[in-house]
Amino acid sequence: MALSKKLLVEGEREVLTLRTHVKTMILSVVLLIVLCAAGGFLVAIVPDGDQQQWVRIAVIVIVLVLIVWWGVIPLVKWATSTYSITNRRLVYQHGFIARKGRDVPLTRVNHVTFDKGVIDRIFRCGTLTVYDASEQPGMVLKDVPHVEDVHRTLNELVFDAHEGPHDEDNRPGGADDRTER
Repeated sequence: MALSKKLLVEGEREVLTLRTHVKTMILSVVLLIVLCAAGGFLVAIVPDGDQQQWVRIAVIVIVLVLIVWWGVIPLVKWATSTYSITNRRLVYQHGFIARKGRDVPLTRVNHVTFDKGVIDRIFRCGTLTVYDASEQPGMVLKDVPHVEDVHRTLNELVFDAHEGPHDEDNRPGGADDRTER
């Protein structure tokens, strides 16, 4: 779900839209498999008797509630949460029925940091923290896929927002001022 075109102002273009890394869904998938297996096993071992049908229905209802709670809800949250970067701002939106979000204009960004733990390095993701000139704490974007690339792109956009468009020699990572010409 990309940033809605009606939210973009004139001259603003979307540069990047991403979701949290799919690794955040691993526990939910494992729980779904375990719940389905456990539910099937419990339904199969219900002893014969007058209450057999009601016990099976109770097991199925409990398993379905747990599947929705631990599987469907996290999937919907994952699918409806996005990080969008435009040439003017950083936008975090989340929510299915009611949408919430936070925008940080790139002109207000002081600095951007990223953090990658061991598991993050394996999955090629990390946490991006954007500090801006406001009283709110920094915007923390967890489990960002390819966090170094996003960090680099965001830094270039912040530089552009603060300094204006740059030429090849004035870009971060461009020619060094100390180099002889």
